[in-house]
Amino acid sequence: MIKTIVIGPRGKMGRLITQIAAASEELVVVAGVAPKGRDYIGQDLGQVASLGYDLGVPVVDDLTEVIEICDVIIDFSTKEMGLDVLQLAKKYKKALVCGTTGFTSAEKELFRNAGEEIPLLYAANTSKLVNVMKQLLQTAAAAIGKETDIEIVEMHDRWKKDAPSGTAKEMGELIAAELDTTLSAVATYGREGVGEREPGTIGFHSVRMGDTPSSHTVLFGGLGERLEITHHSTDWRGFAKGACDCAVFLAKQPSGYYGVADILNK
Repeated sequence: MIKTIVIGPRGKMGRLITQIAAASEELVVVAGVAPKGRDYIGQDLGQVASLGYDLGVPVVDDLTEVIEICDVIIDFSTKEMGLDVLQLAKKYKKALVCGTTGFTSAEKELFRNAGEEIPLLYAANTSKLVNVMKQLLQTAAAAIGKETDIEIVEMHDRWKKDAPSGTAKEMGELIAAELDTTLSAVATYGREGVGEREPGTIGFHSVRMGDTPSSHTVLFGGLGERLEITHHSTDWRGFAKGACDCAVFLAKQPSGYYGVADILNK
């Protein structure tokens, strides 16, 4: 059994990850780590994650109290907490699955560099279907990207803090690479005023409303036709299941920087 620590076990993703990991035949949850000051510190993780029964393991507010007993850490918390978890994972040589978004390019590089010391999997989206969609986008961009207008529309709930979503940015980066450029060179964010669309750009549009879980559509617009590639989620379980699959995969790997594509292609 792969001993697993869940960061942020009462968050929408942390709670689902805990539930799925607790039912897994390959993972065993050994602790949950919450931000300092939460009123559920010290309670049983099973109750905190709404399992309806005790797991017999604690929720603590200091990762160093429990990190030595784990094989892998799953972190879908906050940008600030995620950077602290990264440093401790490196220090204690623990595998880390991180699905937190909102990091700057420089901060993402810290995760990439950490792969030289520990097994690390970073993914803005751990859904298997989303990552199949990314492979389809690479194929489409290589075939028609330079002759079409490309737009990315993403929808999330009203509480999501970063825009565009990390998943939308990753999609844009994949497409830009197929076009022999970088996303920073071609991205545009929303539109207003008067003027034609600038050729060769990738447009981003972010919708925030209600409790919409996640939706991403990439449009390749030609003259007289268009191609749309879309993923909709109906709840967050696909992402949580994917995160647990990532943990199982990562616990068996040597040091390195991995993505969900490595699981799809194994």
